[in-house]
Amino acid sequence: MAIRERISGVDTAWLRMEHPTNLMMIVGVLMFKERLNATQVKRVIEGRWLKFARFRQKAVQDPTGAWWVEDTRFNLRHHFSQHTLPGKAGKKELEDLCSDLASKPLDFNRPLWHFHLVENYEGGSALITRIHHCYADGIALIGVMLSLTGKTPAESLLIPKQKPDNPTRKDMDFWTSVTKPMAGAWKNAMKLTRALLEQGLEIAKDPAMARDIALKGIDLADELRKIALMTSDTPTRFKGELGKSKRAAWAEPLPLAEVKIIGKVLGCSINDVLLSTAAGALRAYLTEKGDATSAVELRGVVPVNLRPVERAGDLGNQFGLVFVELPVGVEEPVERARIVQARMNALKASSQPIVAFVLLSAVGLGPKILQDQIGALIGRNASAVMTNVPGPQHPLYFAGKEISELDFWVPQSGGIGMGVSILSYNGKVQFGVITDEKLVPDPERIIRHFGDEFESLVLQTLMGPYGPEFEEGLEAAFGEPKASVKPPVVEAAPKRTLKRLRKS
Repeated sequence: MAIRERISGVDTAWLRMEHPTNLMMIVGVLMFKERLNATQVKRVIEGRWLKFARFRQKAVQDPTGAWWVEDTRFNLRHHFSQHTLPGKAGKKELEDLCSDLASKPLDFNRPLWHFHLVENYEGGSALITRIHHCYADGIALIGVMLSLTGKTPAESLLIPKQKPDNPTRKDMDFWTSVTKPMAGAWKNAMKLTRALLEQGLEIAKDPAMARDIALKGIDLADELRKIALMTSDTPTRFKGELGKSKRAAWAEPLPLAEVKIIGKVLGCSINDVLLSTAAGALRAYLTEKGDATSAVELRGVVPVNLRPVERAGDLGNQFGLVFVELPVGVEEPVERARIVQARMNALKASSQPIVAFVLLSAVGLGPKILQDQIGALIGRNASAVMTNVPGPQHPLYFAGKEISELDFWVPQSGGIGMGVSILSYNGKVQFGVITDEKLVPDPERIIRHFGDEFESLVLQTLMGPYGPEFEEGLEAAFGEPKASVKPPVVEAAPKRTLKRLRKS
């Protein structure tokens, strides 16, 4: 009999959330200017990916719970496919293939992951990866990606004799920055989960019952009450009855340095700048469709990492959720960024991420009726899942070839029909959108507005008032004395924005 291991509560939650209209898959694509060799790709998968024992295990559910069980008949051919795009294939053809694969469920009789090698993509190759969310979250998958790649072509072809080192030992500075936001929250989350379960899971159904549970200053009852009493966000075409087909698209990357500069000048985080830019792109799309945008508030579910740095290389899901109100109804870019900043700062001071993690754990360990209640609650109160994953800021090589670009799309839960993904890699910011085809059949039209909205933010920032606060931000951004601040700003502005400035 195969040895089995109980799946954690939060990982079980993502396993149980699988639905024909919302498959719980993370879909990623790596793009290469050169052609990959299929033999070398499979060799890397066998030698590096499969060093993680979890990827040889199936997720099995029975009346006693959910379990990791080794697939005794495992064969890589069930998890590796080759595709050739037609004609002179480019971005649209690859987006179409990613959309088709994002709509296709994984085989639950086998380990829940699959690699798709794509040939004839702009003279090079692409590699699409599908993996079920119950195996890992975005931060964990960045660690897996680092273990699959190298900093040189030769290094990426080496096959380690043992499981890859925990990435925390390879690049402690990178992982410390990634796990910094909620450092120390993991133990609190674990204690709260146990407290919730000891109360017979009734707390999640009735937040008032949690009044006596407050560990280390965390008011579980208050946060549960806020989530339970949350009203739905503004009705838009982004919400409605879902179908089974998804559409995926991605934007041309933005220079990360420019995003950092604008963030420093405005006193915002990189995440604030990108979320406000995404809100602007959604506003522009609605306007393009002839929909009203005045006072539209679109709520996004944003994952917040709870993973301590010493567990940076572990698989599994270790994150909470916050509900962010995006001011889609605000036209002016800087004002929109300020509003996003204020709202994100308020959420950072709350315990909502930990409470959301507790609820997800309860979903995984509790009865199905609880899962349905929590899933419906999340789906009713939000229109999108929006995630920002920081990646390494240097080139990576896979199977001997440089990864020129990479994108990913997050799954949505319950009745949510849109996912917005932001990923930074090698000095660039990648922006992707996946939508339910019944609601938004053309996410590429949302994508087209992303660059323009960022340009508008840059332009308005450059043309704004140069008061003391503004100059201090510029000085911090460029390391220049205040007297010489203005010229470096213009020189560092995007070329596309400079062209517009010259025309004005």
